[in-house]
Amino acid sequence: MSKIAPGKSIAELTTLLQSKQVSASEITQAYFEQINQFEKDINAFITPMADQAMAQARQIDADIAAGKTTGPLAGVPVAVKDNICVQGVKTSCGSKILGDFSSQYEATAIQNLRAAGAVIVGKTNLDEFAMGSSTEHSAFKRTKNPFDLDCVPGGSSGGSAAAVAAGFAVTALGSDTGGSIRQPAAFCGVVGMKPTYGMVSRFGLVAFASSLDQIGPFARNVEDCAMTLAAVSGHDPKDSTSLPNPYRDNNPKNYPQLTFDFVRNLVKESPEEHLKGLRIGVIKELVGEGIEPDVRDSILEAAKLLTRLGATVDEISLPHSKYALPVYYILATAEASANLSRFDGVRYGLRDKEAADILSMYQNTRHEGFGSEVKRRIMLGTYALSSGYYDAYYKKAQQVRRLITQDFTGVFANYDLVLSPTAPSCAFKIGEKTDDPLQMYLGDIATIPANLAGLPGISLPSGLGTAKMPVGLQLLGSPVSDSLVVKAAYALEKALNLDLRPPYLKEPACKN
Repeated sequence: MSKIAPGKSIAELTTLLQSKQVSASEITQAYFEQINQFEKDINAFITPMADQAMAQARQIDADIAAGKTTGPLAGVPVAVKDNICVQGVKTSCGSKILGDFSSQYEATAIQNLRAAGAVIVGKTNLDEFAMGSSTEHSAFKRTKNPFDLDCVPGGSSGGSAAAVAAGFAVTALGSDTGGSIRQPAAFCGVVGMKPTYGMVSRFGLVAFASSLDQIGPFARNVEDCAMTLAAVSGHDPKDSTSLPNPYRDNNPKNYPQLTFDFVRNLVKESPEEHLKGLRIGVIKELVGEGIEPDVRDSILEAAKLLTRLGATVDEISLPHSKYALPVYYILATAEASANLSRFDGVRYGLRDKEAADILSMYQNTRHEGFGSEVKRRIMLGTYALSSGYYDAYYKKAQQVRRLITQDFTGVFANYDLVLSPTAPSCAFKIGEKTDDPLQMYLGDIATIPANLAGLPGISLPSGLGTAKMPVGLQLLGSPVSDSLVVKAAYALEKALNLDLRPPYLKEPACKN
């Protein structure tokens, strides 16, 4: 039995590690005891990495014993969504078409995690190729919500969200194309952040929709989320959309000396100091019709709390946001149809070896390898890009995307942040929406606009709603205002003072 219980923060773990009260090996062992006991209930992982994780932990212990300086995440267990490449480890994207493909290289975000000292405990389950909102579209298993095993964890990064909620990892990485970090964070009662587009390198992230995809972190609190984002962010010459990062020195050798503006001052100030004078707009289109009453009430109560803490809170309008959903499902599927054309049975992954000719091999491989949701989106995207329909659909969607971005630009001329629910409902029952794709798609209505405009957004718990399931609150900022988004979320989290712990952390496998 380990000496440490899962559920501790990064600050708590690194303090224990640096004071030599525990070792990195003991921390890692504690989290694998939690995984071994409860993973059968949750199904968070596709590929646990116990051997590799313990080897990393032993190396950290050796470095500490030798007096070497370790990174800011030294010994911290981190889970990684299985569409982010980890060298020498299976990368399946939740799809049969990749078979037993093992990545020959490592994503930049993973390289940055390792440089920061994080211990990678496994690859997490997801909707196939990140296409879904419930993690029910994985080819391998259905992940369950740690708060209620009859409910979905959200998606597509449901495995990462569930892993953090259940105490299988301190933080986790996911990808967010239309809300795939923020929505599962809301459903599982954890914090999830989509950074500004380009803040985190997409090199090594298997592409779904390249102009929308972004890697980001999950954690049990805002500070840990910020620490993880700080570790993985930074300019990357291997990604042509990567931004020069104003928050960190981009020399990996300087990790122990790094200071991050959006982390450094979080714990030094009271919530009032972070929020006083901020101008926050509540998106009226996202607190009206179609939003569950419990969710709406929780968001409006949080808005009142922000006012009491010194912020100015007004109702605002994003008039073109009503078009965000159709715009997203035209643009995302169009990009997906192009990105997924590489999975053809020729270079890697599944192949129909009995096909009579090469065309049959392509067709049979893709028919067998792709699931129904992926096929649906490829067909929609191919149609939108086809001759005679390109101008009517794809070009028009790009024009409306620009209008949505302009709406945000106008709002941010007068407001620092905008506030909304993360999702229109709490987590729904497994199987409840699988036969109605449109209802499933509508669950992303609050998160999609940020991806279309490339904005930073964070989801944090704001209370409990229907059937005592978590409600998620979303804060969005202007491009490259990640620092402000994090500070406001941290202050609101402290003021709310919630303790949302599912049974797996209320009664942990290991106790101090």
